[in-house]
Amino acid sequence: MTRNSMLVLGIMSGTSADAIDVALARISGAAPHLKAKLLKHTSIKFPSPLRKEILRVAEQQAISAGGLSQLNFRLGEAIAEAALTACRRFRIAPKKIALIGSHGQTIFHEGRPVPYLGRATASTLQIGEPSILATRTGITTVADFRPADIAQGGQGAPLVPYADYLLYRHEKFGRLSLNLGGIANITVIPAGAKPGQILAFDTGPANMLIDALVAHFTHNRQRYDKDACLAQQGRANPALLNELMRDPYLKLAPPKSTGREYYGRTYLHKLLAAGRHHKAKPNDLIRAATIFTALSVVDALNRFVLPKTEIHQLIVSGGGAQNPLIFGQISAALPRIQIVPSSELGVPEDAKEAFAFALLAYETFHQRPSNVPSATGARRLAILGKISYAPPH
Repeated sequence: MTRNSMLVLGIMSGTSADAIDVALARISGAAPHLKAKLLKHTSIKFPSPLRKEILRVAEQQAISAGGLSQLNFRLGEAIAEAALTACRRFRIAPKKIALIGSHGQTIFHEGRPVPYLGRATASTLQIGEPSILATRTGITTVADFRPADIAQGGQGAPLVPYADYLLYRHEKFGRLSLNLGGIANITVIPAGAKPGQILAFDTGPANMLIDALVAHFTHNRQRYDKDACLAQQGRANPALLNELMRDPYLKLAPPKSTGREYYGRTYLHKLLAAGRHHKAKPNDLIRAATIFTALSVVDALNRFVLPKTEIHQLIVSGGGAQNPLIFGQISAALPRIQIVPSSELGVPEDAKEAFAFALLAYETFHQRPSNVPSATGARRLAILGKISYAPPH
């Protein structure tokens, strides 16, 4: 660590709650000359009972106030253990790390105001108590990033566009960053863009529906479709795919965000019913959901991006970047755009979001805003997150 740089851990747990991703970054300076380098990254799987309860609660199943409080602190312990495990794997002492940025686990997100107790209200809730994380690791922790943007009238999502802009802005090339996590989201960065020209939004589902179908049909023996093996054994079902592409969310204009509240258990039951109606076998339905993921991304680009912005490169990250059927479908549908895995530009596909929250924490620690109002719909810039300080020495 140089005199003016900081070592920062970024910690991310996505919609699928399959693992806690940890990235170690060296960061210095300030935008537009901020310098950030990903040094190492790793993933630590959730304890199975904890993951099961997180998914249950995120599906809006009942939990008491006491249960939610316990889950918040228990998850804080799990994230702290993941941070310390990562330090051991990275062979770095926690005392050398200046800061942690922890996204926490989203268990509710309603970015658009909806009627509630007499007033239109938007809200978001990420749990994983950061005070536990700061105390167990001895590292000052920034967490709870989304509410500050919602307070400014934004949707609190997506937040990764700030990192995308710093990483991928190019004077001559229009670029698009696509993250295929539980949900698919894009960041559009026109050539030579200023921050106010960034467009970003969730395009629809990615791994969430595919994983849910795999778990359902294998009775939880498998959690995801490795290398799209099951999907590629399925047969095409155009009528089923056409029904999926009529999803109303696809037509909503950005800014927009979505999650398990829309594409969770209720949507899965609708998808299973559609499969039965169209006489789709299990692998046929997994194939349809996989192609739906790819085509919903393409639909979003054709509908909201490409008529206005010339895109030369599409940079893909997230777990879905490892799915050859998704990757192939997107490539075939966008023949004039170069499709590039994010690893070719220095950030491995499964590390980008954790890296992004290291950057957001760094900016918050320096009292600088890091939301992108043109992406979230916020009225103005906001300093994101809340700081839990490490215990005094």
